[in-house]
Amino acid sequence: MSVHINAAKGDIAPVCLLPGDPLRAKFIAENWLDELRLVSSVRNMFYFTGKYKGCPISIGGSGMGCPSIGIYSWELYTVFDVQCLIRIGTAGSYRQDLGTYELLNTSEACSESTYALDAFGFPEKIIQAQGSVFGLINSVAKERNQKLSPAVIHSSDVFYRQTGLTPEAVSKYHCVAVEMEAFALFSNAKYLKRNAGALLTVSDVIPTGEAISADKREKSLVPMFELALESAKRVSEQYQLT
Repeated sequence: MSVHINAAKGDIAPVCLLPGDPLRAKFIAENWLDELRLVSSVRNMFYFTGKYKGCPISIGGSGMGCPSIGIYSWELYTVFDVQCLIRIGTAGSYRQDLGTYELLNTSEACSESTYALDAFGFPEKIIQAQGSVFGLINSVAKERNQKLSPAVIHSSDVFYRQTGLTPEAVSKYHCVAVEMEAFALFSNAKYLKRNAGALLTVSDVIPTGEAISADKREKSLVPMFELALESAKRVSEQYQLT
């Protein structure tokens, strides 16, 4: 076990999905995994392991923001020997033509965060998805005839921001949407030479104020959940992790 995950060695599968919300992890696990086990519940940040179409997969919460996902992903990689983490979450669109329910596959995440610099001495403010996960997700989406857009994402340190104060990196790197975690996940994976991807559903359109209502979010995210599960299975097969 680790400081924040009280699973035993071997209880976490080599491929793990990371929604921010532990209750979302619970929802996915209970509806899509067989032979399901709750393997960690420290701080009510639930982690489940089961099988998806015969493939071992774990699903657990990452919390909100770079520091939180930085902790959980580091422990999953280093203590539990996870080989691939796929963040699944929501994002706010910076563009009017990128509407709610759109699926985004993060190619790169930029940030004003000092996470990568302070943790590893990485000076860059933009970091790619790591390993082959980005390409595998694209391939699976194509096979499923599922619309998916590659996207450069802004991983913000700030959720509530004074109107008009947008970080320079958003325009510099042509970010299409904002979330809060992918930059730290990609940083950890880069340093540890592991695989990491981030699959996002647009939940809000910032210029127009359009948003998916709270009561519709769970079901509206199902296409993302299923694409993530199929992609996780593909990763396991490619790296012979089953």
